[in-house]
Amino acid sequence: MAQIPYANAVGALMYAMVCTRLDISHAVSMVSRYMHDLRKGHWQAVKWILRYIHGTTDSGLKFERDDRLGQNLVGYVDSYYVDDLDKHRSIIGYVFTLAKGPVSWRSTLQSTVALSTTEAEYMTVTEAFKEAIWLHGLIEDLGLVQEHVNVHCDSQSAICLAKNQVHHSRTKHIDVRFHFVREIVDEGDILLQKFGTADNLADMLTKCVSRIKF
Repeated sequence: MAQIPYANAVGALMYAMVCTRLDISHAVSMVSRYMHDLRKGHWQAVKWILRYIHGTTDSGLKFERDDRLGQNLVGYVDSYYVDDLDKHRSIIGYVFTLAKGPVSWRSTLQSTVALSTTEAEYMTVTEAFKEAIWLHGLIEDLGLVQEHVNVHCDSQSAICLAKNQVHHSRTKHIDVRFHFVREIVDEGDILLQKFGTADNLADMLTKCVSRIKF
């Protein structure tokens, strides 16, 4: 396996994923964890991804006008609790759309261990908010005026925690750097809203989903 060009193949997949292939984000995130501990099954998974890309070369990003939403920037966020069985870390997943097409997305492991699903979702919301702030400033520089950015989350407990409506001893240990979400919500630049899991676009970035949903 030392002779297999695994790193080169995964690097190429990352390039495609970052530029246009949102649909392979979760798969690439999985195979990239084993750069230094390669096994035959990991190389097989990489070849599966390559076959998938070969069979979907006619797929691409689509942008179109939506008179109901206008050209607004919209975010979707999700997490998967303890996705990594080695380090027991959860996975981050978010996607932002503009003109009904994805313009920014991410699927990766969280930097620290979350002690509950609520904390995992809350930490993911924090990362999504940082991206939303940057994107909001970018589109303003481009002349697209938007009063606020809607970010959709399917975790009611994380939304309550972000809005400072929950005071519980189990949340006291959460790192202070994650609580800046509350200040952003209070300022009103970004609105955190409840959204059904079935309609959450970020769901496919955190876990394997059914073929129909994918």
